[in-house]
Amino acid sequence: MLQPYEVRVLIHEPRRAGVHDRPLIEETLDVLRAELEVELLAKVELTTRAAWLAFMRFARQRFTTAPTPDSDGLLFQYGTYAFSGRPMFTVDLTRQFDISDDGGEHDHHVQIHCELRYECKPALDALGSFNSWFFHDADADLDEWLAAMEGHLELLLARVPSEIDVYEEPV
Repeated sequence: MLQPYEVRVLIHEPRRAGVHDRPLIEETLDVLRAELEVELLAKVELTTRAAWLAFMRFARQRFTTAPTPDSDGLLFQYGTYAFSGRPMFTVDLTRQFDISDDGGEHDHHVQIHCELRYECKPALDALGSFNSWFFHDADADLDEWLAAMEGHLELLLARVPSEIDVYEEPV
């Protein structure tokens, strides 16, 4: 027996709940800068704690990305490096996005960095180096990861970085 009407579902592209309400990857650097500006307006100096609060808000925001578990990642890393010429203890808070070509294949990554740099001190140098990744859509708990990373910042939270560099980098 025929039904009075037929329901057909046409799928044109993969969709995720709320994905079309998300900002574009091209807007991420401005979003991070705006989060840092919120903290700067509330304080005279931008402490490590303030930068970390801004980065956590940035990390919780979702952007329009490919529907793969490694398309939107967070990297927390620190160590003593001489990137700017002289050795400095650097905390690098990074967000990495996978950029696909027109065929949906990986083309490259874009990283948004918030680097906090401090004059070298024995207590900071003693921390050595560390890095940890988190990927949205990979069935991990973001709040647990953020709490664990904040524990690594304990010596720095009240300090004001000597330099803060916020930039975008294709990799």
